[in-house]
Amino acid sequence: MGTPCPLHVYSAGFLSPRLRRILSLAGYPPRFGLPSSDGIVGVWGASPTAWRGKAIARRRGASLLRIEDAFLRSLHPGRAGEPPLGLLLDKTGVHFDARAPSDLETLLRDHPLDDPRLLDRAEEGIARLREDHLTKYAAVDPNAPLPASGYILIVDQARGDASLQACGADQARFETMLETARSENPGKPLLVRSHPETALGYRSGHLAPTKSLPAHLSPWTLLDHAEKVYTVSSQLGFEAILSGHRPVVFGQPFYAGWGLSDDRMPPLRRGRTLTSRQLFAAAMLLYPTWYDPCRDRLCSFEDALDHLAAQSRAWREDRHGWIAGGMRRWKRPALRRFFGQHGGITFTERAKPRAEGPRPMVWASRSDGVGDVTRIEDGFLRSRGLGAALVPPLSLVADDRGIYYDPTRPSRLDEVITRREVLRPGQVNRAERLIERIAEAGLSKYNLGGALPDLPSGRRILVPGQVEDDASILLGAGETNSYAALLARARAANPGAVLIYKPHPDVEAGLRRGALDGVGIADVIAHQSDPISLLSMVDEVWTMTSLLGFEALLRGVPVTVTGQPFYAGWGLTRDLGPPVPHRTARPTLAGLVHAALIDYPRYLDPVSGLPCPVEVIVDRLIHNETRPRSFGLGLASVVQVAFKRP
Repeated sequence: MGTPCPLHVYSAGFLSPRLRRILSLAGYPPRFGLPSSDGIVGVWGASPTAWRGKAIARRRGASLLRIEDAFLRSLHPGRAGEPPLGLLLDKTGVHFDARAPSDLETLLRDHPLDDPRLLDRAEEGIARLREDHLTKYAAVDPNAPLPASGYILIVDQARGDASLQACGADQARFETMLETARSENPGKPLLVRSHPETALGYRSGHLAPTKSLPAHLSPWTLLDHAEKVYTVSSQLGFEAILSGHRPVVFGQPFYAGWGLSDDRMPPLRRGRTLTSRQLFAAAMLLYPTWYDPCRDRLCSFEDALDHLAAQSRAWREDRHGWIAGGMRRWKRPALRRFFGQHGGITFTERAKPRAEGPRPMVWASRSDGVGDVTRIEDGFLRSRGLGAALVPPLSLVADDRGIYYDPTRPSRLDEVITRREVLRPGQVNRAERLIERIAEAGLSKYNLGGALPDLPSGRRILVPGQVEDDASILLGAGETNSYAALLARARAANPGAVLIYKPHPDVEAGLRRGALDGVGIADVIAHQSDPISLLSMVDEVWTMTSLLGFEALLRGVPVTVTGQPFYAGWGLTRDLGPPVPHRTARPTLAGLVHAALIDYPRYLDPVSGLPCPVEVIVDRLIHNETRPRSFGLGLASVVQVAFKRP
């Protein structure tokens, strides 16, 4: 980006903080006033107010920048007040108006679009959109009930849409499209899909729905079950191409004219034949300006996609609200931030399963005797400081099947790890980059740091201590269920090794019960030591179920497991405990990490307060930009230590 060039605007819509911020970062800080002859005037696409900017630019001899929402915008339409995730900044025209060229049309017509890396990114981007059910307005439910497969999908659009005006499409055009679909597909069921703004009551459409569809039905699910797709100029036609359809198009959208659609009104100037990957690369990777609202910077398509995926997951899981039973008071503010942004959260003494309405949740360790509820626990990149010291979390897991530390039944994490036995190249790259950043930064669950002891030479084995009444020990440790038994077993198997015992930080901080003295078998007791730094100094880790075993795997340290932690049983550890029957997949380390750190937890950015991907949390931990413990929680922690109560 060169020297910022002021963008002269004449519409109140440009007062939006997000819009102004993206434009400023892109080098076009908005301002009111008259431009010079070498200035730039900004207008919003073909909006009703765009004529003002066009007239001023013409009179002053200034150039014109046309601005539109990017093709992945937000959870809800702009009329709901939600800011965009990206913009289309076009110096030539408007992408939806084929009467004149646009920067996007020029890209599609003239760019080679043959860089293998670009096309690989496009292939992964398409796969991510489909897998995560992401679309322009991403508040969709992949699990909403569907009509029977084999229908003909007719895509309606909102009245007054600028793309319709650009190609002269009116009510008659939509009725012609409907009749054409009926005549070309005799006997097939016709299904009309309304525009999201119509479904939400903002604007009327052109066609009456032939069947009532859930307002939040995912377009990707709908397309997967459609036999054929008809549209005038909807973005759903673009997504139909990405789904493998050849849509019948009655308008002149940006995706028409490239050999990927059945064009009943072919645009002029277009004749090049493209692949769907090339179309995607131009429209999603090269053309838009994407914004990261957590880190307040322009970003890649992939970063924007990660953010929208986190947002949409929170909406899908939280929109019906939650009933949280038996949650300690100090945890409630964090739970409200994580789970209460869309449907609210109500705290009660006991959460009970219910057929509809708000979903019940309970802290996992208190779920005994509770039926079908979602169990909540800390994530694996939690905070700078101990949860037992009442430090708020940066990640939580919400498991609707079991919980990751209970091997007696499958958890949602087990399911995700099994699914990640095979990864796409893009998923491998993302997981490996995450592993590298975590290892380089020395990050762990609590990120406590600490001095290192002098270690004797020899083959060193690190044995992490655990809180022996912890649920992961009670449920998953098996016969070796104390640190003394673990040390004895490690010594028996390794008589000449240097055993280094690292007490659990909760115990050392006086927050959980557990003796520290009289271990006897260990050669070194690493009091108050940084466990991650210790990993770089040892040859192996022996553990019952400690998360330090997972953190050792991230750093290439061999791990022997006597219990059944979530990372055991997949072929990545030496397992001395009994096998877990439902763990039959054999993922790579990248697959395990993708499941455990990308797919399973939910993350909340402590700076912006927004749901976010794991990479944002890694940045916050590296730069120590985490939510501080409140004075009240600090005082409660002191009292807790004094009475040695968890």
